[in-house]
Amino acid sequence: MSDNLADRRCKPCEGGVEPLRPDQCSELIRALHADWSLSDDGLEISRTFEFSAYSRSLAFTNAVAWIAIVEGHHPVLTVSYGSCVVSYTTHAINGLSDNDFICAAKIDRLAAAAD
Repeated sequence: MSDNLADRRCKPCEGGVEPLRPDQCSELIRALHADWSLSDDGLEISRTFEFSAYSRSLAFTNAVAWIAIVEGHHPVLTVSYGSCVVSYTTHAINGLSDNDFICAAKIDRLAAAAD
């Protein structure tokens, strides 16, 4: 299920489905870069990306925003001079869905390409 997360597409989620179970989240997060972390309550994943200049932080943020628009699944982005924190949860189900991990994998691919 987690092998090619970055190649998958998000599916609309307007509620009515259960959030992923903790064991499912544990499996999916292993498919992501090791810097992603699962919140203590199991409702969110997040990763901090570091940059050498504000312009690089903004460029990355804009690229993440493009992924969000294309996938129809939007993170919380906290942008500062040398970093961008990306956090995902699926608000409609008050927990994590496949969409959160799919988008995180797409961002991992983006970050790897930028190195």
